[in-house]
Amino acid sequence: MKRKPAVAGYFYPGEAVSLRRAIEKMVDPEPRRVKAVAVVSPHAGFEYSGPVAGAVFSSVELPETYVLLGPAHRAGMRSSFAIVRTGEWMTPLGSVPIATDLADLILGGSALINEDEQAHLGEHSLEVQLPFIQYFKKDISIVPLCISYSASLQELEELGNTVSNAVKAAKRDVLIVASTDMSHYVSQKEAEKKDSLAIKKVLELDAPGLYETVQKEDISMCGFQPTTAAIFAANKLGARKAELIKYQTSGDRTGDYLEVVGYAGIRII
Repeated sequence: MKRKPAVAGYFYPGEAVSLRRAIEKMVDPEPRRVKAVAVVSPHAGFEYSGPVAGAVFSSVELPETYVLLGPAHRAGMRSSFAIVRTGEWMTPLGSVPIATDLADLILGGSALINEDEQAHLGEHSLEVQLPFIQYFKKDISIVPLCISYSASLQELEELGNTVSNAVKAAKRDVLIVASTDMSHYVSQKEAEKKDSLAIKKVLELDAPGLYETVQKEDISMCGFQPTTAAIFAANKLGARKAELIKYQTSGDRTGDYLEVVGYAGIRII
């Protein structure tokens, strides 16, 4: 599979020089990085969520390999989890190969995971992470996983365990990236209130607590399931704590606080 970018020129600049200039304004020029097991990063247009994504990717050591977990915003998935195991993904900053060996370990670890390239073709939640990583590191590889909105807590735990087992078996540094935005189209006050509840569970590394809180409090966090799976995996990989690197809303960029989308950048170490 040679996947062409689906949202270049829309969510982010479609030309390499312009894209690099845009990212340069959103990252820390003198980052103090720590080694991390996973990060939580948003996936809106760079104009809105780019500073949060830039902050979190500036805060961690960046390995060569990444497992990307994101929500499927479009219908049509054939299973709870859709993986791509071969080929490359294109962005204006170049091509990113699939880490097929790691993808095969993950695919072979759970019957819930199917190879499904179609599920990824128009999905933006994983694509928009790549330019930030590419800005800092040239030679990288990825394993992309789309997660259905129907995935249960038990299925997410199985996915997290499968990813952690595969990372251990691969015997190399891997960063797990959970892609999510927070509250959608609510007031600034409501977004801050509800998002703080979800963020608290992530910071506690409480995967079941995050899953349950989002549903109980009706928090429109689109990637709570990928984030839940990432926490399960991180805990199995020995994570000690999580830290909020940056939180803001679209209102902080536009000045419109009546109806905002929230964005959180979190590192798990």
